[in-house]
Amino acid sequence: MIEKFVKQTTFKSHQDFTENYEIIVPRQFNFAYDVADEWARTHPDKRALCWTNDKGAHRDLTFGELKDLSDRTASWLQSLGIGKGNMVMLILKRNIEFWQTILALHKLGAVAIPATHLLTDKDIVYRNNAADIKAIIATEDETLIGHVNQAMKQSPSIRHRILVGDNIPEGWIDFHRGVNEAAPFIRPKHVNRNEDIMLLYFTSGTTGQPKMVLHDFTYPLAHITTAKYWHHLHEKSLHLTVAETGWAKAVWGKLYGQWIIGAAVFVYDFEGRFQPKDLLRMISTYRVTSFCAPPTIFRFLIREDLSKYDLSSLEYCTTAGEPLNPSVYERFYRQTGIKMMEAFGQTETAPTIITFPWLKPKPGSMGMPNPLYKMDLITSDGRSAEDGEQGEIVFHTDKKRPLGLFMGYYRDKALTEKVYADNLYHTGDMAWRDEDGYYWFVGRTDDVIKSSGYRIGPFEVESAVMTHPAVVECAITGVPDEIRGQVIKATIVLGTEYREKAGEELAHEIQEHVKQVTAPYKYPRIIEFVSELPKTISGKIRRVEIREKSK
Repeated sequence: MIEKFVKQTTFKSHQDFTENYEIIVPRQFNFAYDVADEWARTHPDKRALCWTNDKGAHRDLTFGELKDLSDRTASWLQSLGIGKGNMVMLILKRNIEFWQTILALHKLGAVAIPATHLLTDKDIVYRNNAADIKAIIATEDETLIGHVNQAMKQSPSIRHRILVGDNIPEGWIDFHRGVNEAAPFIRPKHVNRNEDIMLLYFTSGTTGQPKMVLHDFTYPLAHITTAKYWHHLHEKSLHLTVAETGWAKAVWGKLYGQWIIGAAVFVYDFEGRFQPKDLLRMISTYRVTSFCAPPTIFRFLIREDLSKYDLSSLEYCTTAGEPLNPSVYERFYRQTGIKMMEAFGQTETAPTIITFPWLKPKPGSMGMPNPLYKMDLITSDGRSAEDGEQGEIVFHTDKKRPLGLFMGYYRDKALTEKVYADNLYHTGDMAWRDEDGYYWFVGRTDDVIKSSGYRIGPFEVESAVMTHPAVVECAITGVPDEIRGQVIKATIVLGTEYREKAGEELAHEIQEHVKQVTAPYKYPRIIEFVSELPKTISGKIRRVEIREKSK
């Protein structure tokens, strides 16, 4: 399959990859028809999905079965008046129905809006009206149903509330009954053009209302790079990305690139809080070969005795979502022999900086640029940054708009032009490049701390703090100071066994530890111990909230 879309699949060196990597974009591409259904046509019994949950249920789905399910789902949604350009919000957690439904929406040319089940009624009202959402398809969850129902009073665009479950409340439509009774699917004559909207993501953001990120129908092709050259997958791979389907990271690791490669996707559907022991048991039992998770997950895993689990099936591990602390990398490597490979990207892009399989990973470094993106680091005075100099990550699009780059923010031209104008996309993220060409994350432009003439990225201090055994989580922010401009503050969550020791003595110990790990001027002059860090609905630390409380 991949040979249809990539001119060259194997490379002798990074230089060869940079110079010759090219993705072929068909004139009218639709992932559901051209990838998922094509596998069903040529290899109907090939496993596409390996699904299990925390109650012991298990189901394998082949591409042939997925074609049948997605066709019937598409036919039924058609009968409800859902078609090209209609906005449909999917709140389906990790249920199998997510995959059949998103494929069905692609087949109709409708717009899929994946969303988390953690939304409140106010969140739902905002999304419904901001995007004129026509239908909500949700999984059975009493709290979620209540929020959706409450939101209906202020959501005039909603025509259908559809529920995946056994107990269908008043005002809702039974998803399974509708799909089971659907007429044979007839493909629409004009499904989509490449430049039509296929996906809309509401980014959680750390300030203000969520932005509406648009992606077109060519977006799945950008994730060939994700699956082949970051996750390092092949046709016999069984890949697990931890993300829930409401987040953009899910389609990075649970759908597009994996199925273009021909790998199977492993899904562990669990309720409640993440339990490291359960996840390790799943990897062992189902012989998962490739695993991707944010560093936070790895931090929990390495606190377990990994020798109790058979992880011999694991071939490759990747991480993204936040910078990787070198201490986590080293400990995981010592216990498993696997080197975690980092990458960087945004909801607005596919992975743009990647530790490719042929690169030696440098713990804490994002890797090197994806050749599909013409990248630069721009200093505050508008220059291209030199090695060792901090700059904002930007992408030039004057010669070609790269695959995976968003179309813009829906219904917000001003916001779009603020970050993407004159063929230059500003990521708002700061980094620096070392002498070997590796890129290192510094922080959001708003998060960089200016103290006594130094520009200090929060991540480099967080990395140092995290090497202390008492620390589980840490957020570094700047606090106004009359003499230094700003001083560094560390807001710290301690491990369970250290919480009783929270106080001046432990704070001083952590400060002295940081001075030994990194340059002494970077040590946190203020330390606050907290039970948890303020976070967005997607789990990102809200440093802005910490800064506001420190004023």
